Amino acid sequence: MEMTYEERLKLMHQLCQAQSAGYASEAQAVAAFANVDVEDSVHYLASFLTFKAIQAADRHPADELQNDFDMLGVYQCFGLMAYAFLFMPLTQEGHQPDYDRAQVTIGKTLFDGLAPEMLAEIIESGFHKFKLIAEADSEHWQEYRENLDKVTISYMIATTDDDSPHSAEEVLPLFGQLLSQLCEAFTAD
Repeated sequence: MEMTYEERLKLMHQLCQAQSAGYASEAQAVAAFANVDVEDSVHYLASFLTFKAIQAADRHPADELQNDFDMLGVYQCFGLMAYAFLFMPLTQEGHQPDYDRAQVTIGKTLFDGLAPEMLAEIIESGFHKFKLIAEADSEHWQEYRENLDKVTISYMIATTDDDSPHSAEEVLPLFGQLLSQLCEAFTAD
């Protein structure tokens, strides 16, 4: 049976959530799939992929909070870009992205426990970086956006399609590589 993009997103959400938290039963997972909102799925997945990218890149946000605070804005930017690429196909189905809500949700998920003032600064910094990259015409940033889009779609296929040529575990490190490139770009400034 062919799945719609929205169904695939919801399935990927449930599979990633099950990997992270686990479900007590298969019935719980099926019920969660049926009741999840697609926007909530995209928020969760953008945060999940950013968290996995941070791990794969061997980054240490707790240390950077003290020594390189601006790097947290880079992580926020990466999460917002993942959100944008995950959400983009949904616009063809009549959904509209809510970047304000996405920024706050991703920020609160990634940086849980930080003071509201710090969180607001990270969200603002991340959005500024996101806009710079989204509006950049240079070949470097165009290629970066294309690569992140391809890796995001590859991960979705690897996660939700049994016939995928790659496993999700094979694709996840690519997010870490892309995050490392983004960190380097904003370190060089």
